[in-house]
Order: sequence, then C-alpha cells, then structure tokens
Amino acid sequence: MTRALFVAKSANAKTGPLPVAYIARESCPPSCAHYRASCYAEGGPARLAWNRAADGSSWRELCASVAELPAGQLWRYAVAGDLPGAGERVNLGELRQLLRANAGRRGFTYTHKRSAAALRAVAEANAAGFTVNLSADNLAEADALAATGAGPVAVVLPADAPAKLRTPGGLAVVVCPAQLADGVTCASCQLCQRQERAVVVGFKAHGASYKKADAIARSGLDRRVIPILKG
Repeated sequence: MTRALFVAKSANAKTGPLPVAYIARESCPPSCAHYRASCYAEGGPARLAWNRAADGSSWRELCASVAELPAGQLWRYAVAGDLPGAGERVNLGELRQLLRANAGRRGFTYTHKRSAAALRAVAEANAAGFTVNLSADNLAEADALAATGAGPVAVVLPADAPAKLRTPGGLAVVVCPAQLADGVTCASCQLCQRQERAVVVGFKAHGASYKKADAIARSGLDRRVIPILKG
C-alpha cells in the first residue's frame, strides 16, 4: 500500500496555499535521471515533509482527504514522489481510487514512470480529469514524451535557459512563471493543471543538486525507449 502525507494548506513558497500531498519514496522509478542524485526534493523543507510520508496516511485516508476538498479545488499531488505503486509500476487500483476522489476537483501532478502500462495509466488519469504531466529530463525527451499522446509535458531546463524556447521538434516551451517573477505560485498560475495547453512547461534546474540537474538537461540525450501510444 502506498503511503502519503496530505497537507491541507501548504506553506511551500512555490505551490502557494494549496492542498498538497507528498508520496513515499518507494513510488519513485529508479530509471528517473534524478533518482536520489539530483532530485530537488532531497533538500530543504521538502525533504523533511517527504520523510514524513513514509509513515504517513494510508492510501484510503489520502483519498478521503481529497474527496473532502471543495468542488473545483486546485490541489497538487506528489510535491515529492510519483504515481502510486512501487518503482516503475503503477498501482491501478490505488490510482483509480484517487481518480474517483478527485472527481470535480482539479488535481495535478508529474510522473517519471515510462513503461507502456504506465503511459496507459497516465492517459486514463488525464481522461478522468486528473492532470498528469509527463516529466522530461531534456528537450529531446520532451519531444518523445509529447509523441506518446498520454498527457501534457513538463521538462527540466538548463539553469540559464531563456524564458521561451523550442524543443528540437519545434514544440514551444515556456519557463515556469514562478521562476520568472516574484509572487507567482502554483495557486495563482495553474498552467501545469491545464491539459490542453499549447506549450511544454519548463523548469530551470534548481535545488541543492541543481548542477547535476543542469548537466542532465544539457545532455539532450534520450537512451530510453518510450512507447508510442498516439496512433
């Protein structure tokens, strides 16, 4: 069973005063290029909250908390962590419980899980109104993930990336507005929750290990095979 920490009103300066959830580390896929080495959540207050998720609420309790949110409420799943299920696997039973709890609410998140089964789960979640962004580690990978058709895409960018740029395949990329202007938060921006947006959202490498993340973003290499769902 996946465990989580639910915070009814976050004090995180990036998210703003949203309900948020942290998901236990076991949910993270080892194939993630930032796994343990350059994950932004392994430093600062996010790490402390993430540590608490290991002994936090049961999945049933998390879903109950989500179901109690007001209709239309924006909330963020997995400030740290990933979709339910250990490692590369997605626990479909738990995910579907979350989708039912989220009905009428505006949950959003990101995932590094890439198997064909995981991508089908991501597509199902997006179809049900729970926005799951596919997380790319560089611009070339953003093109590959967008081609799957499973959901919107977010990408890690070099620390000195311009505010607007394009992927090698020509997709428009805009840097997260919260990284460009003071006072902007997930609560006020809401761009990552919009499934039908016309852009890839880029996040400049940040966190305690931002130099490692920056190097990964600059590589432009994608050695993983990503299944194509779009016909």
